[in-house]
Amino acid sequence: MSAEDPDAGEDADEEEDIRYFVRIGQTDLDGTESVERALTELNGIGHRAARIIAQKADVDRRAVFGKLDDDVIDEVVAQVESFADNVPEWMTNHQKDYFTGETTHETGNDLQLTRRQDINRMKMIDSYRGVRHKRGQKVRGQRTKSTGRTEGTIGVNVEAIKEEQAEEAAAEDDE
Repeated sequence: MSAEDPDAGEDADEEEDIRYFVRIGQTDLDGTESVERALTELNGIGHRAARIIAQKADVDRRAVFGKLDDDVIDEVVAQVESFADNVPEWMTNHQKDYFTGETTHETGNDLQLTRRQDINRMKMIDSYRGVRHKRGQKVRGQRTKSTGRTEGTIGVNVEAIKEEQAEEAAAEDDE
């Protein structure tokens, strides 16, 4: 700190007050970003959901997440956990569970686990979507005539032809 800049000490205090990581569930969110942007790092939370969560928690969505008080962060966490109760059913990401019939909004690792279980169930019962997943084909009705090809090159492979010509030229030069 210099004598000329009296605000230098205050800036250092503000830097120390920030929490660089905010933990929600099993995910560490970046505390240096805004509330809305930090929440989108959580699997299952997009921009629209993050904006709704910030609004329900009475938090400015542009505020730095790590500078918020602990009780405000706890309110944001509570809103994330109860997101399915606060929004219409069409906005959730897991509607009408196969076994329970409930509508939930999964976040973090729970979303990946639930999605994997749903795909495995479809594969086991050999539903149309399950068969498409098994074969590695497109599942949601996209065109497949000209896109999504994973087998070798279709048509003329110019690079292979150039390589063959180079090898032939090298063989002729050796002779």
